[in-house]
Amino acid sequence: GIYFYSWMDYFLKYFLFLCNLAFTVFGLMVLGLGMWGLISKESFAQERIGSIGTDPMLVLVSLGFLLAVLCLTGCVGAIRENSCLLRLFSGILLILITVQVLIAIMAYSMQDQIEVYLRSGMLAAMAGYQDDLDLRFITDEIQTNLQCCGADTYRDWETNIYYNCSSPGVLACGVPATCCVDPLDNGTVWNSQCGLGAQRLDEFTAQSTIFLGGCIGGISRWIEQNQGLVGAVAVVVFLWTMLTCAESFHSWDLFSKTVEEQKMTSFNE
Repeated sequence: GIYFYSWMDYFLKYFLFLCNLAFTVFGLMVLGLGMWGLISKESFAQERIGSIGTDPMLVLVSLGFLLAVLCLTGCVGAIRENSCLLRLFSGILLILITVQVLIAIMAYSMQDQIEVYLRSGMLAAMAGYQDDLDLRFITDEIQTNLQCCGADTYRDWETNIYYNCSSPGVLACGVPATCCVDPLDNGTVWNSQCGLGAQRLDEFTAQSTIFLGGCIGGISRWIEQNQGLVGAVAVVVFLWTMLTCAESFHSWDLFSKTVEEQKMTSFNE
């Protein structure tokens, strides 16, 4: 006989549709933010197009595009009751679940190596601090929010050609203002020169002007203090992926049965 949808079938169908619609919009917003970043920095200009592959904004563009396409597939598949699109959507979600499990296993088994990668990334960002607006923004945000300076110590800014003590410029032997304990003059005006000459100071003298601790230790402490939040976010993302995958499989099976029954009814008639 003909299969009639239950209220739960309708609920799952429209819940799957609305979830994927929301994440499609979110993906488009991330994509738009990444494109805005690339355009505002003139990354598509002829003289800069060669280095666009290393632009951090390209990560936002890629993630936004993939998220929008994936969720749009699930969105259209659910509302149009298209079993082929839902099959594709379910298959990609299964791959994502597998990737998440592998990442969790690797993160647990490679904790020491992760710190090495973080240090290398931080030093690379510091080296390109003056030449890349994205790297400067990221580094400034980390140093400001974690109240740290450099990767392991404030003297790590020696790796930057402008802050290197052998540099002929005014920044030589200094650190960025985001390393300063109080970068505001009288609490109002931003003092961009508060870190000048800081590398020449010994730690006892420097501690009243700049943060001495490195950001790698700050990141480690932040993770330890917020490991409950980090774990909760990871669990929610994993459960959402599992739930969405289960819903899409259910809808795929339901729509496939409905199509088959409609074909059988037409054939018998």
